[in-house]
Amino acid sequence: MVVWTAEERVAIQEVFSRLDFESVGLETLTRCLTVYPWTQRYFGSFGNLYSAEAIMANPKVKAHGVVVLKGLEMAFNNMDNIKATFASLSELHSEKLQVDPGNFQLLGDCLTVVIASRMRTEFTAEIQAAWQKFLAVVIAALRRQYY
Repeated sequence: MVVWTAEERVAIQEVFSRLDFESVGLETLTRCLTVYPWTQRYFGSFGNLYSAEAIMANPKVKAHGVVVLKGLEMAFNNMDNIKATFASLSELHSEKLQVDPGNFQLLGDCLTVVIASRMRTEFTAEIQAAWQKFLAVVIAALRRQYY
């Protein structure tokens, strides 16, 4: 079980309070699909993903970005039991979608870059440390079914 300090909870809440799910989700997924083009293989039904501009204009990418952030919000709302909260998502990504579990870290890194670019100097080392810890717990919960 992960122990969260009051300061970490406040820091993670600060990040979530600044997230516009539509724009941050779209920018994050666009960054991931562009920087790591092999991740596109999981989105074959999304249509044109041939350039960053096409990805950014793709309504399915935008919608999935929101889904990803709502999943993270679900984890935030259940910080004391993320593993159980994400049990079915872990199974889905492992068994049905067969997503390479390394991609969770790539997406988390892209999300952190987007958040940092938006929060700028307000994304302090302390906030980043709490955010990275949160993402590490989420990623571990998503990878759980793979073991």
